Amino acid sequence: MVGIVAISAFVLTAAGVWMLLQQRLLRVALGVTLISHAVNLILLSAGSLGTRPPLVVPGAVAAELTDPVPQAFVLTAIVISMALTLYLLAGLATRALRGESTDLDAAPESDEGLTPDEIRAQLGGGGQGA
Repeated sequence: MVGIVAISAFVLTAAGVWMLLQQRLLRVALGVTLISHAVNLILLSAGSLGTRPPLVVPGAVAAELTDPVPQAFVLTAIVISMALTLYLLAGLATRALRGESTDLDAAPESDEGLTPDEIRAQLGGGGQGA
């Protein structure tokens, strides 16, 4: 069982890192989601794997119980990763609806000697600076 969990976590992490290295923002968002699933799997396996109950019942020995703390951490991490994924997808949808590119652009080599307006023009931003 531990081997299956370890292989699954490795595959999820490898696929997530590969997707993070892509140029499309949708793939980057999905890569973050895959990595969060891998972390959830690792956290869940930090508790006891198997079918032992996490509840304390009268007469139960502590060695026969599952630690409920990793399960609580995973539930919290699932909610956080869902919110992060929705935030990334909403930002992606906003860019697409505005007609902007959904590809990641390369950062400029240097901004040395440039005025703030020139930097803003290089990065594609508009408007006045604060």
